[in-house]
Amino acid sequence: MDLQPLLKTHGRHAAPQSLREGANLRDYAEEYRRSLEDPEGFWGGWARRFHWFEPFVRVLEWEFPNHRWFVGGRTNLAYNALDRHAQGPKRDQVALIWLGEDGARRQLTYAELLERVARFATALRSLGVGQGDRVVIYMPLTLEGCIAMLACARIGAIHSVVYAGLGVGALRERVLDAGAKLVIAGDVSYRRGKAIDLKGIVVQALEGLEVPTVWFCRASERPFGQDFGELLWGHPPAAEAVPLDAEHPLYILYTSGSTGKPKGVVHVHGGLMAGISYHLRTFFDAKDAEAFWATSDIGWIVGHNYIVYAPLLEGLTSVLREGAPDFPDPGAVWKVVEQERVGVMFTAPTAVRMFMKYGPQWPRQHDLSSLRLIGVAGEPLNPEAWLWAYEHLAEGGRRGFVADNWWQTELGGPTLGTPLSLEAKPGAVGVALPGVEAVVVNVEGQEVPPGTGGLLALKRPFPHMMRTVWGNHARYEQYWLELPGGLYAAGDVASRDGEGYFTVLGRSDDVLNVAGHRIGTADVESALVSHPAVAEAAVIGVPDPIKGESIKAFVVLRAGQERREGLEADLTQHVRHQLGPIATPAAVAVLDKLPKTRSGKIMRRLLKAQELGRDPGDLSTLEE
Repeated sequence: MDLQPLLKTHGRHAAPQSLREGANLRDYAEEYRRSLEDPEGFWGGWARRFHWFEPFVRVLEWEFPNHRWFVGGRTNLAYNALDRHAQGPKRDQVALIWLGEDGARRQLTYAELLERVARFATALRSLGVGQGDRVVIYMPLTLEGCIAMLACARIGAIHSVVYAGLGVGALRERVLDAGAKLVIAGDVSYRRGKAIDLKGIVVQALEGLEVPTVWFCRASERPFGQDFGELLWGHPPAAEAVPLDAEHPLYILYTSGSTGKPKGVVHVHGGLMAGISYHLRTFFDAKDAEAFWATSDIGWIVGHNYIVYAPLLEGLTSVLREGAPDFPDPGAVWKVVEQERVGVMFTAPTAVRMFMKYGPQWPRQHDLSSLRLIGVAGEPLNPEAWLWAYEHLAEGGRRGFVADNWWQTELGGPTLGTPLSLEAKPGAVGVALPGVEAVVVNVEGQEVPPGTGGLLALKRPFPHMMRTVWGNHARYEQYWLELPGGLYAAGDVASRDGEGYFTVLGRSDDVLNVAGHRIGTADVESALVSHPAVAEAAVIGVPDPIKGESIKAFVVLRAGQERREGLEADLTQHVRHQLGPIATPAAVAVLDKLPKTRSGKIMRRLLKAQELGRDPGDLSTLEE
């Protein structure tokens, strides 16, 4: 498909010279060349920065479609995240800062965090949990949730964090699929000033199952089972980190497809440790003396890897905030940046569009001088949102940079992106990052010319990619067998320009086919959001007897904008002007909000199912 009529130039934008000169990765081209020409030397050298109880003898064993990294090595990610720092000069440095919507604040140093993790690991052992056992964690975004994850890793148990808020059926299904030996659960979470009942969900989900539960109680008058606090403080910090094979599973994280059973993506100690820490230092350019804030939740891959594991592996201070980002007011996010002197912030496109919706007056009320890099990932970042963030959060590039990036739960860490040493092209996510060989191909697995749309694929594995799908290795192999030529099929539609910059248009099932023209939903949505009245947009294809499909758009208006007569016609004409008649919506609907997953991704398939009166499939991740 020829995308040239749809691809719009939004200029090139560079990070400030001071940031480029002080970047951890200054010469992207040389680093990238080295990572592909000598992947074993490249990844092996980085991995040796960490503690290995037994050194690895080979960096990579690649027997298509299976890959193993740091073969023969024995390590423990939790040991490298905690003991390595607590036994050295970072002992009294703050490791985690927790913030609540009401202004509450708690923090733990590396020494304090290690003590609590070791105590809770001892408690887990007292309950019979050992190496290879699965533990489901259903907890709010708290220090205790992080402690539970690290304690499992410390003794070689495999945790499966389920976002606290998924419903009864989703939780029960994950407990059963993982074969959980224990569930660690919270009684409530807090959002928008209200306590949200988790206890009822857990009790109902586990009905009839002989799975013991440890409770982290905040609202209950007294514990109603094994108590998290009693277990934590009732045991000495005796549990030492267990030396584990580099390929030992660290966690299972379930990700939902459009239909069918959620798949349990498996990541391992050694490879994940090397890969996510590398990208924290090089792509996110994290420095030792600053706070890092990923605005996600521990229930998602970003929370696993960039709230908990990568920042602790690199000895940084990681910020976590429980609750809604715009509560008690739309300035809540910027208050945190100012208060904690956040240097790098990792957020989602939907959050940036929310910031746009409320307007630039909110960030202007706070001192954002510490904020020098904003990483954005989760779904395509439309150019208008990128430019807004660049102008209002990075002072037009005078102080900071907006680093778009693309990856998946299955891939573990940034895969495509724009390092701050390169110029950004709003609308393009960026280039293949070191260790990644990405291509755009047709259904026969053949590369397509620059500027032509196709299927995004990867030609080789890297350490932090998933190893399997829990209990269903054939489902893992499907990723590598779907396309001819030994390629990993990402499931996204993309294009690549002559300079190697990729534009990700969205999931392959989110591509519209209008009169034989394949159009990415992201292009039409970006055109709609570029209208001054629109904060967010989603588009779907609906059956059309002549065109095959026509486009229906759903929009949310910016703060201060009201529905008015003729608005829908104005928006339709605006898209026509931006993209031409072939991409013009046949209908526009104004909504109060768009259906999204709890991680912030727009659920277009729900809009389409509602429009066509069909079953929407798995809605376990739908935000209520």
